[in-house]
Amino acid sequence: MGVRIIGTGSYVPERIMTNADLMKLVDTSDEWIITRTGINERRIASDEQATSDLVYPAAVRALEAAGTSADELDGIIMATVTPDHILPSTACILQKRLKNSRAFCFDLQAACTGMLYALEVAHSMILANKRYKKILVLAAEKLSYVTDWSDRNTCVLFGDGASALVLERTEGEDSILATSLHADGNYTDILKIEAGGSRMPMTAELIGSGRNCIQMEGREVFKLAANAMADSCKDVLDMVGMTNSDVNWLVPHQANLRIMNMVAQRLDIGSERVYVNVNRYGNTSAATIGLCLDEMIRGGMIKRGQIVLMTAFGGGLTWGSSIIRY
Repeated sequence: MGVRIIGTGSYVPERIMTNADLMKLVDTSDEWIITRTGINERRIASDEQATSDLVYPAAVRALEAAGTSADELDGIIMATVTPDHILPSTACILQKRLKNSRAFCFDLQAACTGMLYALEVAHSMILANKRYKKILVLAAEKLSYVTDWSDRNTCVLFGDGASALVLERTEGEDSILATSLHADGNYTDILKIEAGGSRMPMTAELIGSGRNCIQMEGREVFKLAANAMADSCKDVLDMVGMTNSDVNWLVPHQANLRIMNMVAQRLDIGSERVYVNVNRYGNTSAATIGLCLDEMIRGGMIKRGQIVLMTAFGGGLTWGSSIIRY
């Protein structure tokens, strides 16, 4: 008995914000942004779009690809740091839109590693409980809502988007071969959104302070990310007795092209086997890996039986890797 991915979906908003557009907001340049991040443009949601509005079309596309109706779902797990509301969960809001009334629903917060966390939770639940046959795994962010557009060190990085995977119990071999998840709360201060929770309730003064937006010590995050991602990739490869030569595709979290290149170099995986779309979408946090998978599968790049190594790093700090046989 095992679990396999039977459908993928993704969605990005229509509005494109280019580096030239950012140059009108902050003191930056196209060359500066591309050299340091590899990003040319990102997608920005409209004021009327909430996170659930982004993830709904991604979910519908994943269900269509899986040949599954929403009422067949036993669970809906949503990874996000930008929920529609504190209460109820965005997963429950999506459940209502999908017209499903039987699935368990909850949100999960692991920042940019959220999709891998949600994937492992869903995988484990299906294997542990025979009642769960199909689970919808989602990751979506409206990061433009929590971006300080006057901070050139962070505003150039982020974009909005959503992705979805449908997981199904199978009597065949398990497609999710190994997962390695980690966190280190000692680094909570280097990547955070301070205001809006019970520790620092939102006030009118805080809204204009930038403390309700993403704050990041970029150099520290950069140094920690590359090592953590590479080490966790090596961990899952060791767990299944594989080497870098067995990997058809490396799908890293799309945060920064320089970090991605460093991870690939440390794993000795050539650029022809590394998928990159950060240039088009920027960092969409938890949504990036699922967005990559959907593009690759729909584009015929990933084929059944191929080995895909996924890795991510985010606030918390959280990080991890997962290796699958698609």
